[in-house]
Amino acid sequence: MSLLTLQNVSRSFGGLNALDSVDMTVQRGEIVGLIGPNGAGKTTLVNVVTGALRPSAGNILFEGQSIAGQKPHQIGQMGIARTYQVVQPFPEMTVLENVMAPATFAARAGDLEEARGKAMEALRFVALDGAAETIAAELTLAGRKRLELAKSLAMEPKVLLLDEVNAGLNSAEIDGALTLIRKIADNGVTVIIIEHLMKVVMTLCSRIVVLHHGAKIADGTPEEISHDEQVIGAYLGTRYSRGLGAREAAHD
Repeated sequence: MSLLTLQNVSRSFGGLNALDSVDMTVQRGEIVGLIGPNGAGKTTLVNVVTGALRPSAGNILFEGQSIAGQKPHQIGQMGIARTYQVVQPFPEMTVLENVMAPATFAARAGDLEEARGKAMEALRFVALDGAAETIAAELTLAGRKRLELAKSLAMEPKVLLLDEVNAGLNSAEIDGALTLIRKIADNGVTVIIIEHLMKVVMTLCSRIVVLHHGAKIADGTPEEISHDEQVIGAYLGTRYSRGLGAREAAHD
């Protein structure tokens, strides 16, 4: 049984189909990339899965149970967490206090001491435990991104959806983020990542799903996706395709 299944999921806003009959399955332990042009429906898909939006049609199954229409906190307590492209911590609260909030309400910590313990564990995982008493507003962008990860990990997720987690980071910070995502996956968390950096997607993901105009146009391994003519035409472009061919020739 798939861990997460989308069955003909649609979401419309007025006359616009942001998602159009999307089928998608995610197996336990996968790192799945979700790519496509701006406006393809990627964040809408994450919003529908996590309960921020209700699907207009279709169904979503998590561990065989329908979650379509459930509230975000209910879905979070079931084991689905997310990060946001624009990170917005509680700026006047400490780093630790920011992470204690989801540990309390989503991971159902029994008391504040248990929430503190869960929060510190998440902060150690992302190497922010040394900044636990720092006011969140004082963190760098890279620090705020790690804080966002810690907040989601404190929910003890089975599935983690990452929305542009590398946006705005430099090369060294991206490398650190990739190491951290692999570490999260190695700890048994299934990962779905929205990402525009193709180097990241191709090296990190075992499978890639491509959306265009709200519809799924491809689903396969990085190798299959990089040679898919429909994906090249809609998103990757011929320049990427030619560059890939040149890199392959250099290795032959």
